[in-house]
Amino acid sequence: MLSYEEKVKQEGFDFIIGVDEAGRGPLAGPVVASAVLLKEIDFNSPIRDSKKLSPQQRECAFEEIYAKAYVGVGVMSEKIIDKENILQATFLAMESAVMDLARQIPESFCDQKSFVKKVCLLIDGNRFQTKLPYSYRTIVNGDNLVFSISCASIVAKVTRDRMIDVYDKIFPQYGFKKHKGYGTQIHREAIKRHGLSVIHRKTFSEKFSA
Repeated sequence: MLSYEEKVKQEGFDFIIGVDEAGRGPLAGPVVASAVLLKEIDFNSPIRDSKKLSPQQRECAFEEIYAKAYVGVGVMSEKIIDKENILQATFLAMESAVMDLARQIPESFCDQKSFVKKVCLLIDGNRFQTKLPYSYRTIVNGDNLVFSISCASIVAKVTRDRMIDVYDKIFPQYGFKKHKGYGTQIHREAIKRHGLSVIHRKTFSEKFSA
């Protein structure tokens, strides 16, 4: 899974940052993105698409990733999703995650005039828009194919799930802990009974009755 990172390094990039998101499809809650720059490549935890790991595996991998990489996180709320649309909110979350990561890189690297030219973002998916000064590559199915993107997938998923578990305590009537905000039958029935909460995405209203 490190073949993509190695290929990009051969192009002259020294800082390879994997970027992925969690939460584009749910009816409620934020979209969360993560950016990961590996410091080590030897992991004890299985690293792959977060959807292919059990919750326990994700939690263990999450802790190991934080121990062996620079990690940035970006969060865009349901209000921003409603204002900007989910695609743009996802791009903004990814930008925010990269900026969060960049603040953690030692100044001895960042002060180099050539630093910006040495950074390449590997983005899961087929589209990305950014005002950041870095080169990037979009990779379809990247969370399955690229190690650093898989790491970002895990961090984004665990971070968002933890946030949704907190919302579950605030709004227990919706069962967020079970479905994480996705449009399951249980969730749709709860919406019909209780209406929309403040964390539901109003621009997804057409999906509530689907």
